[in-house]
Amino acid sequence: MIRPLVAPLLRRSIRSSLRRDLAGVWLRGQVPAGGAVLAPNHHSWWDAYLLGEVAASLGQDCRFLMTQRQLSRFPFLREVGAVDERSLRTLVRAARGGAWVVVFPEGAIRPAGELRGVQAGAAWLAQGAGVPLVPVALRVLMRGSQWPEAFVRFGATCPADTLAERLNTLLAALDQDLRDTDPDLAPDGYLRWVQGRASRHERVDLASRLLIRLGGFEEQS
Repeated sequence: MIRPLVAPLLRRSIRSSLRRDLAGVWLRGQVPAGGAVLAPNHHSWWDAYLLGEVAASLGQDCRFLMTQRQLSRFPFLREVGAVDERSLRTLVRAARGGAWVVVFPEGAIRPAGELRGVQAGAAWLAQGAGVPLVPVALRVLMRGSQWPEAFVRFGATCPADTLAERLNTLLAALDQDLRDTDPDLAPDGYLRWVQGRASRHERVDLASRLLIRLGGFEEQS
């Protein structure tokens, strides 16, 4: 009776948390059409949620590779696409059938920065399924907002033996985009995918502009 309700409730909870606890989610790059193995860096708790939300908003089937240990702690995540490493053939079939399969090649959450080693799982799955291997750069960080912002940058399809190099290059490009941009503005070329939560200063700014429009609060010379 309860199990059919778990997936929609989880998806609703994830979507709500993205909008409540982040200032926004920004997206850049060509999103894969159809089956692909996505190989993102992994430096935050949000990473799988971010890619899952992009997929859900596009109506795209999406699966995630998790360790058996983690999935035994959170078995309900199976209802929203999580699969453990004992079921790799399930992921191969899913990718062949048009799903995104997300595999974090670092294997665990790592500190932000360059990759800390790349395991072979993502490349193996892409080759086995005959689908593109797509590096994805992720950053979740504080900028000019009261709340963290998330940035997702999709790269071009790459050969298996270049994944580490391509993903590091993509991460460096994303980091440079953020360094070159006023923290109150969006980097050029990024689409706001999720609106997120307004900061207090944004709400104050709106009220301030309204008072100025009503008169009497202009700067005195």
